Amino acid sequence: MGKATGFMEFSRENGSERNPKTRIHDWKEYSTPFSDEVLQRQGARCMDCGTPFCHMGMEIDRVTTGCPINNLIPEWNDLVYKGKWKEALERLLKTNNFPEFTGRVCPAPCEGSCTLAIIDPAVTIKNIERTIIDKGFEKGWITPRIPSRRTGKKVAIVGSGPAGLACADQLNQAGHTVTVFERSDRLGGLLMYGIPNMKLEKEVVERRISLLRQEGIDFVTNTEVGKDITAQQLKQDYNAVILCTGAQKHRDLVIEGRNASGIHLAMEYLTTTTKSLLDSNFEDGQFINAEDKDVIVIGGGDTGADCVATALRQKAKSVVQFGRHPKLPAGRTANNMWPAYPNVFTLEYAYAEAQATHGKDPRQYSIQTKKIVADEHGKVKELHTVEMEKILNKDGGYTFKEVAGTEKVWPADLVFIAIGFEGTEQQPLLSQFGLETANNKITAAYGEYTTNVEGVFTAGDARRGQSLIVWAINEGREVAHQVDHYLMGTSVLPK
Repeated sequence: MGKATGFMEFSRENGSERNPKTRIHDWKEYSTPFSDEVLQRQGARCMDCGTPFCHMGMEIDRVTTGCPINNLIPEWNDLVYKGKWKEALERLLKTNNFPEFTGRVCPAPCEGSCTLAIIDPAVTIKNIERTIIDKGFEKGWITPRIPSRRTGKKVAIVGSGPAGLACADQLNQAGHTVTVFERSDRLGGLLMYGIPNMKLEKEVVERRISLLRQEGIDFVTNTEVGKDITAQQLKQDYNAVILCTGAQKHRDLVIEGRNASGIHLAMEYLTTTTKSLLDSNFEDGQFINAEDKDVIVIGGGDTGADCVATALRQKAKSVVQFGRHPKLPAGRTANNMWPAYPNVFTLEYAYAEAQATHGKDPRQYSIQTKKIVADEHGKVKELHTVEMEKILNKDGGYTFKEVAGTEKVWPADLVFIAIGFEGTEQQPLLSQFGLETANNKITAAYGEYTTNVEGVFTAGDARRGQSLIVWAINEGREVAHQVDHYLMGTSVLPK
């Protein structure tokens, strides 16, 4: 695959990004596509591996390694190198329903397990993937695929996030009549409201949903199953029901002062911001505004980074992000060897923007918030913290110990809590179906997706917990195979 000596001749060229000082004044995507010439060189770096680890799709130490949907990466890298873009698109769509999403927001575990990454920077797989699909839309190669026959079977899918959409796409192509129910006013789940515009412009999501509509899928918005329509009604009206409701039950911060005003869950902040942007370009005022405020984000993950980037665009006075863990090393350590996902320091888009505008990376490491203090009006005014030492135990686990003398007080007007999600929150739905759950997740085995209720299946974050979009697509495709087999006795869909 690729050019036999390409990995020796060409260096990795990272994704093209707009100037951080410029892009914080709008809500457009921060990244821009490479030229065809650059991407052909990058495709040439693919090494013709005897065993390509990039598409193996597994977990090492509970972290994703390789591509969970087993993208045929070396094949489309080779085709891009040869300038055969349409053929590359065909190979890409064999395994990935929505490359325009993964090509923008996936953390690219495929690149971490790229064989070239043992000695050199990995092949720029993610940028190649995005350009292939975007070119497919631009050239008109992607057109509605109308199923030639219908089976007479009806399937209801609850949730229009990536798992639900992938499942709907697959089952529709198998000839079933598919209806997707979404409780929000817009379709896409976390793709629409959980990921801000500067990472994934909503026209990209709407373009795909428009295509799915043209292909025959019916979408119903503003409808919460368990409230606006009963579980019993779905079971009566449909031959199978698939729950892809996501994992939106937030982890909260249980500390002194949590009830002060000005403390918000991160997803509330991101959702209201995106909704106001789409509804009125912020003219309705229905969003949390960080303008001229001292902002603290608690939680060191991607959602926290998105809060940082959003606050910067709202012209916050200052932005700080607290993380409990130490700063990551510049390179792999002995206990983080290839092909595991590289736990190394990177300057993500939000932090590059903060550094460019405020002169420093906003992240503070090994910080534990001890309490929140409000003013006489009940409004948050400061956070009290202490530094933590991460200690390796004999059993391989870690504990955290406070470091004496490191107490500090931070001024704060707004605090956003971004410490992850516990599982699914749709309790009326769960109780009406009579579903078994464990740890706030719907009980169903990976690869089978059957719940304890006949004809009811589940997939994505509702089953596995908070995870990556690419895992949601994986489970959406796999549950579609299981449902197709359940309905027809056999399946024409890939497993």
